[in-house]
Amino acid sequence: MKKVLFILALIFFITWSAYSQFDDPPKADVSAVLSQSVFSSEDKTTLSVTYEFPEGYHQTLQEDFFYFTIDEDSQFILGEIAYPEGILKDDLVNYYSSAVVTAEIQIPETLSPGEYELKVNAFYQLCDDAGTCYLPQSETFILPVTLEPPSAGGFSFSILQFILFAFIGGLLLNIMPCVLPLLSVRALSLVRESQNDKKSIFLGSMAYTGGIIVSFIVLAAVIVALKASGELVGWGFQLQNPGFIIALVAIIYVFALSLFDVFVLSPPGMNIAAKASGRKGYAGSFFTGVFAVLVATPCTAPFLGSALGFAFTQPPLIIFAIFIFIGIGLAFPFILLGIRPGLVTKIPKPGKWMTIFKEIMGFLLVGTAVYLLNTLYKQIGGGIVRVIIFLTVLTFAAWFFGRFAGIGASKKRRIIITAITAVIAITGGMLSLDLEESISRENTEQIALKKENWEVFTPEKVQMYREAGFPVFIDFYAEWCTNCKINEARVLSTDEVLSVFKENDTKLLLGDFTLNDPVIAEWIRNFGKGGVPVYALYLPGSDEPIIFPELLSKNMIINAFN
Repeated sequence: MKKVLFILALIFFITWSAYSQFDDPPKADVSAVLSQSVFSSEDKTTLSVTYEFPEGYHQTLQEDFFYFTIDEDSQFILGEIAYPEGILKDDLVNYYSSAVVTAEIQIPETLSPGEYELKVNAFYQLCDDAGTCYLPQSETFILPVTLEPPSAGGFSFSILQFILFAFIGGLLLNIMPCVLPLLSVRALSLVRESQNDKKSIFLGSMAYTGGIIVSFIVLAAVIVALKASGELVGWGFQLQNPGFIIALVAIIYVFALSLFDVFVLSPPGMNIAAKASGRKGYAGSFFTGVFAVLVATPCTAPFLGSALGFAFTQPPLIIFAIFIFIGIGLAFPFILLGIRPGLVTKIPKPGKWMTIFKEIMGFLLVGTAVYLLNTLYKQIGGGIVRVIIFLTVLTFAAWFFGRFAGIGASKKRRIIITAITAVIAITGGMLSLDLEESISRENTEQIALKKENWEVFTPEKVQMYREAGFPVFIDFYAEWCTNCKINEARVLSTDEVLSVFKENDTKLLLGDFTLNDPVIAEWIRNFGKGGVPVYALYLPGSDEPIIFPELLSKNMIINAFN
């Protein structure tokens, strides 16, 4: 009997030990998004499920354990699942760190327009490095879907309304801190050109306008192409790319050096009159317009967010129309000056003040470059040192060009010095820049945790706190977003607003969009916006959030609770 009891106890112990290994299996961080949640029956959408695996664990490509489904009662049709390329090991394909699995969602022609919910079930099975595979697990997501009637063609009143918003938003971009330094530089050029005839002023203004319009057309084309590929894009999306920011910093910094007269750009073989009022002036105006667009993207002016949010859900023709009207709005002050050159006389006459003003604008541009470097630091961490080395090389290259290829230099000498300068800059970039630097998302949590009472945004937290009856305030921001920082300093971090949050037991969630995040991108789109900042407040008992404008005030927050 003792032997029987001992054997039973041993069996129980072994069984319990084996079971305990699977009692609390490790979990993957799973999220699901649609490439677009508002569409007509003419459109297609792609469902993307992102799995982020904990360190030390991986997922093996076994379609019986690694897949997703949509609810059987759903009126949508799930297409074939596409798996990403993994790492082949022991004749098995494994995924480490993360994997994005996609499938096309087909829309039946018989489905009526309206609001729908798409229930997604995502399955996975984690294995550790020792070869132990844990019990299969699953996550469930409910994604809102809006099916609109097929477009009847033509421009409706709502489209015209958003085009008007685009124009007003572009016009207001001129007073945003991102654009104002470039705007002032262009105004300085107009002062210089005011001594010339009306035709020169008109053509210079039109060249500036052309630079803006062409840049917006290119930007719209990129967005249409990315949208067609299933990417979720928004205003300022290019600033999520460290390579783009490095290029933008270099352009702005070199432009600032030219304002300090480190070098002067003047095409060879042109006389002084041509330099003053000819092609040089028009080319400078055109590229100033291009720069204005590049530095405008960190800002989202009032009206612009709504127009962009609408644009990103529309066909290519509407996207181009809205972006062109943003450009017309941004260029409008100079279009007006071109049509009414007499307004230039309202600007003070040329004098010594112009040199001081020009140098002040140079410092503002250096400040803009430093501001973008801070964003870059959040993306590449210690790699910022290599970028500073590259800027030092650019400084030397600019000095070298200005010192040895001045206005009095011969055509041959200028060509040789220009070539040497280009070699210095390109070589410096190749040796100092390493864009393979790992991009870090850890700063997101650090920024949120440093702010008292703020937490990192996740859709699960929104649902949990709303079900518990708490007000939930969501702040989607980015390090490159100027308006985000203005709203933070003037509104969200003030004692009055923080007191209102505290009195109402508000849960504060911070979503960092400095780097691309498909989950946040989908939420921004569902809120009807095209980029950051986005502020939303869910109040208990209300299904729809309060969406605030891009520029906040204290009274907006306080009145929302009242």
